[in-house]
Amino acid sequence: MSSLDPLVRPNIRALRPYSSARSEFQGVASVLLDANENPFETGFNRYPDPLQRLLKDKIAEIKGVRAEQIFLGNGSDEAIDLLIRIFCEPGVDHILSLPPTYGMYRVSADIANVPIVEVPLTADFQPDVDTILQKADAHSKLLFICSPNNPTANDIKLDHIRDILRRFSGVVVVDEAYIDFSERASCTTLLDEFERLVVLQTFSKAWGLAGVRLGMAFAPPATIGLFNKVKPPYNINQLTQDAAYLALENAEEKDQWVQEILTERARLEEQLPTLACIEHVFPSQANFLLVRVGVPRELYQFLVERGIVVRDRSRMPGCTGCLRFTVGDPQENDLLLAALRDYDLQNDQS
Repeated sequence: MSSLDPLVRPNIRALRPYSSARSEFQGVASVLLDANENPFETGFNRYPDPLQRLLKDKIAEIKGVRAEQIFLGNGSDEAIDLLIRIFCEPGVDHILSLPPTYGMYRVSADIANVPIVEVPLTADFQPDVDTILQKADAHSKLLFICSPNNPTANDIKLDHIRDILRRFSGVVVVDEAYIDFSERASCTTLLDEFERLVVLQTFSKAWGLAGVRLGMAFAPPATIGLFNKVKPPYNINQLTQDAAYLALENAEEKDQWVQEILTERARLEEQLPTLACIEHVFPSQANFLLVRVGVPRELYQFLVERGIVVRDRSRMPGCTGCLRFTVGDPQENDLLLAALRDYDLQNDQS
């Protein structure tokens, strides 16, 4: 028995998953009469591969993992939701999160009637490992670590992640939605070392495919088997699979986008502190900047009136007075900087 088995809900361990027509047959056939499909060719009249084998092979090649270590979901949000349903008994077990962090951990837990125990990050936005372990107990099934963290944009130190993986008895989920913009190596390199590790990534950020909704979860094969056991049979449609495969075939374009975003991020990091309305720019390893300003709601509204939408994060723990600026293209960033200068000028005159 693996160390994962006691963490899984008993009904999930006993679950007999739905078996789709396409999961029962693998190979090549000229006549497909097993799935009650429309036989007339539209390009999409056949059900997609329920396990997305071709796409996973391509992802494995690029990410340096094995195909059996990959689960694909309808955005990373599906993987988050399934993890809670796999491991957490509603009203009994709980998850741990480290605010300020991505809000869907709490929303997914609330939907599942799973309590959430929050252990705030330290003043420098790093996990308080000793407090995490003090608050953990036998019902602490999942711990979510967002790195680079949203909304603070910083990396969580790998030494902290390793320490937690060694000492926390539940499943550690490292959400790496912004890893392409970071100098840190991905935690996928730790998959063969830690059985209770799950790493989330996405096509929504660096790959420019937010609209197709495709998330990746990397984990040991036993965990991937649990994902596949509880997921809807055809959770990734053919249009999404095709779009992602095409993007992977043109990975150099993604690399070019990332480099331009990093260049623009550096430009904003240099120019924003010269503005009177900007009190502090936090270090970033993501495609956005957390910025402390004087009056966040006023500045937010000023930008909206000029057609520029940023994110007000001032009500999140540790983010008092902060707005979040996504790094745009050069023209968008020019418009942001110009608007901020106008705001300074308006305040100088008043």
